Amino acid sequence: MTACGVTRGGDESRGLHRLRMMVPNSPGGGYDLTARTAVKIMEDTDITGRIEVFNVIGAGGTVAMARLMNEKGNDDLMMMMGLGVVGAVYTNGSSARASDATALAKMVEEQEGILVPGDSPFRTIGDLVAAWKADPAKITIGGGSSPGGPDHLFPMETARAVGVDPRKVNYVTYDGGGDLLTALLGKKIAAGTTGLGEFVDQIEAGQVRVLAVSGKERVKGVDAPTLTEAGINLTFTNWRGILAPPGISDDARKAMVKALEELHATDQWKEALVKNGWSDAFVTGPEFEQFLTDQDNRVSSTLSELGLL
Repeated sequence: MTACGVTRGGDESRGLHRLRMMVPNSPGGGYDLTARTAVKIMEDTDITGRIEVFNVIGAGGTVAMARLMNEKGNDDLMMMMGLGVVGAVYTNGSSARASDATALAKMVEEQEGILVPGDSPFRTIGDLVAAWKADPAKITIGGGSSPGGPDHLFPMETARAVGVDPRKVNYVTYDGGGDLLTALLGKKIAAGTTGLGEFVDQIEAGQVRVLAVSGKERVKGVDAPTLTEAGINLTFTNWRGILAPPGISDDARKAMVKALEELHATDQWKEALVKNGWSDAFVTGPEFEQFLTDQDNRVSSTLSELGLL
C-alpha cells in the first residue's frame, strides 16, 4: 500500500505511484504555501502517502510550465499554478499554455492586498493614491509575479481606476512572495501587491500593514477596507489550481482528481481556507478546462490593452 502512494480512496486511487508536486516559484510564495498546505493535509489524512514537493523557479513560472509540458505522459506529477503562470507564458513568449496541460482542479480564489511596511508614511490607501497620482515614477510597486500575473495586473488595473496611466506605473517583479517580503521590509519598494495568505504572520506582527483589499468584501481578521469602500471602482481576485502533464493516462487523471476531491472535503482544508484568507473555488472536469481557456483569452486581451504584447 505504501508503495502505491495512496492508502485509501478506492481502486482509482491505487494508480498513483511516487507522486510529486511541482511549485513554479520560490519557497514562501503563494503557490508554495498552497501546494505545501494541500500536500500536508493529504498526507496527514492518509488520502495519499508521501508526496515530494519541489520548486522550479524562473521566468514567473514559465520554466516550470515548460517542464510540465515536456513531462508528457508522466502519471506521477502534478503542478500548482494559477493566474500568474498564465500571464508569464505570454509575457515571456512561451508556447506552453495551461489549457494544453491536463486540467485537474481549480482550488482557491484569493484577494489581492496593497501592502506597505508597518512604519510607512502611507497610512491609508488614499495617502498612497495621492502620492501615486502626483508622481507615478516615484512610487515603486513590487509584486510577486511577472508581468501578466495577478500581482502585476492588479496594480495596473488599480492605476487605471484611480486615473494613473498604467504605462507609467513603476512596477518591480519579484519571484514569489518570499522575495517580495524581503524587498518590502527592506524599504526597496513603496508598496507591494500580493495575496495576503503569504504575509499572515507579518501582518499580525505589525511588520506589514494592509492599506486595502481587492475583493467584494473585507478579509476576516484584516483591518483594511475594500477598494470599493475607499471609493475606487475595482474588484479583483487571483486563483490557483492544479495541472498534470499532457497525455497522462485516464486512470491517473481520475486518481489525482479523486485525491483532490477528498482533500477538498476535509475539515483541515476548510480550516486552511479560513486561516489563509482563501475562498473555496473547487472545480474539476470540463468546467475547469473551459476556465483555463477563458483565462488564456482574458490575460492575452488585457496585456494587449496595456501595450505589453
